[in-house]
Amino acid sequence: MNSVIVIPARKGSTRFPNKPMAMIHGSPLLHRTWRLAKQVKRVDEVFVATDDEQIRTLALGFGAKVIMTKPECENGTARVFDAIRQLPQKPKIAVNLQGDAVLTPPWVIQAALDEILDDQSVQIATPTTRLDWKRYDEFVQSKANGRVNGTLVVFDQKKNALYFSKGLIPFVRDRSGAEPPIYRHIGLYCYRYQALENYVGLAATPLEQIEKLEQLRALENGIPIRVVPVDYRGRTHWSIDNPEDVKIAEEIITREGELIP
Repeated sequence: MNSVIVIPARKGSTRFPNKPMAMIHGSPLLHRTWRLAKQVKRVDEVFVATDDEQIRTLALGFGAKVIMTKPECENGTARVFDAIRQLPQKPKIAVNLQGDAVLTPPWVIQAALDEILDDQSVQIATPTTRLDWKRYDEFVQSKANGRVNGTLVVFDQKKNALYFSKGLIPFVRDRSGAEPPIYRHIGLYCYRYQALENYVGLAATPLEQIEKLEQLRALENGIPIRVVPVDYRGRTHWSIDNPEDVKIAEEIITREGELIP
């Protein structure tokens, strides 16, 4: 088995209980994410990973393959590894696609997957999208209003990540450029099996704990992350973190249309 997509889904989110079952324009959140994953090429299988029987029943109902995982998985990445280690044939590449990624276009997932499949030196790949000044100002205003979601990333000339932060990086002193080098991180990851196994065996790190960003554990331990700039082709990036985000997602879908007809 070469590559799989795993969608970790849990019921007990503190900010949004029962989130995978939330309805968005008449379709469960988890079903929407699974349908997007099924559009990605060069993937052998798509799995839902959960420790909850209700989510399992929901996923089986729309045709997904489900792997039951341990309740004590500390985050989505650990749940993905717990799922794939149960497979009789271990995949070379595992894509961690969060269950709330209902507005992540399939071509964004594809770009990150292609990067790790086509470059054997890449251990972890993750996508990012460049912000123009308008979207940057919206991001700044969102932070000023107290929203904690939304992560920025800076990377080197070889597109390997230098740092991820919920804060505003880089600091803007000069707005003369037409296109600022400011990138918003898209929270999905493609892992080589060994890199994922190494990651879950590591203890939580100081920067990871203070920022609440699990990818910093890899950087703090010297595991490189390849950042893949992607074009959203006019679509709006959004994820479902709180119940209030459902209405916004529905408004985006109404305005821009469904990603999958």
